[in-house]
Amino acid sequence: MKKAISWTLTLILCLGLLSGCSSSDSSADTSAAETTAAETSDEAAVADQETTAADTGALQEIESLTIAFSPYADADTVITSTEPLEELLQTKLMEKGYDVQEIDMSVGTSYTAVGQALSAGSADIGFISGGNYVLFSEDCDVLLTALRYAISKDSEDPIDWNDGTLEENTDEMSTYYRSVILAGPSEKGQELLAKVNAGEELTWEDLDSATWAVMDATSASGYIYPSLWLQERYGKTIADLSSVVESDSYTTSLSRLAAGQVDIIVSYGHIRVKYASDWIEEFGGTDEMINQTGILGVSEPIYNDMIAYSEASELMADEDFRQALGETFIEIAETDEGKEILSVFSQVGYEWGDDANYDGERDAQELLKSLEE
Repeated sequence: MKKAISWTLTLILCLGLLSGCSSSDSSADTSAAETTAAETSDEAAVADQETTAADTGALQEIESLTIAFSPYADADTVITSTEPLEELLQTKLMEKGYDVQEIDMSVGTSYTAVGQALSAGSADIGFISGGNYVLFSEDCDVLLTALRYAISKDSEDPIDWNDGTLEENTDEMSTYYRSVILAGPSEKGQELLAKVNAGEELTWEDLDSATWAVMDATSASGYIYPSLWLQERYGKTIADLSSVVESDSYTTSLSRLAAGQVDIIVSYGHIRVKYASDWIEEFGGTDEMINQTGILGVSEPIYNDMIAYSEASELMADEDFRQALGETFIEIAETDEGKEILSVFSQVGYEWGDDANYDGERDAQELLKSLEE
């Protein structure tokens, strides 16, 4: 009997030990599972924080975005300078929920050609002048207005520009610029410049005896405002000049000026700030630009160029996408890389555009049309 009881107690103790072991293992397994679950939860939380619009399924696929640039410089220079813009745009737009498969960038053969592309919807957006915008504003609208660095000279008196020092960019942002009438190193160009610096008034005959390089008739600084300057002083416009050559870009005009093929060019006021370092090596000047060129006339202020969008574009009809695209350009312009890219347009930033800001340009064009009819 005692033997039987002994075996029974032994069995009970063993069963208890086994039960204890099993309970301990189960507890350890549960603890490990809970730890794993907690870690997984933490990782998921981090992943959720890093999730982009693409991960949440909100990403919209855009087949292509077409951008047309006005010929601020020759086509090769613009295309080379803006090449990194494609990746920057795609990356920024992806962050905002738009997967743009392709960005097609091109340079128009003229300012008018870019306006026509916006009008037809063959370009979604265009980098254009205020004058070009006004001409085609029935078919496009302002997205952003460009900002520029103001330059150190802003007087309408040309003598103030001809003090022997080169204009410089300042730290101030500006929403306007001026057009200048720039004389070159040719005999006629220097003859006219000497008269201005001597305080003499140029006559119409003086100016008409020179050969001028201008841009097409939609360019604000390359045609419209110089024409207004002539009209205010002589009652005539560029269309009345005897010898005029139309250039496809300002760099073409500079090359002609340096070579003595033309005596005068019309351009934006910061052209020497931008190209003085290239005057000899790139354009063929025989001395520093400040020594071979001078200002004959300065226009009234011109509201800055812009990024305009086509109202014929299905893509740009999407207000949310327009907002995202505008924000993207503003953000890119705040980066060092963006500033380097946009320097080819002499633009350093953007603010949201307003069509009403270009009413002064409309008045200028209406006056010009009335004078040339």
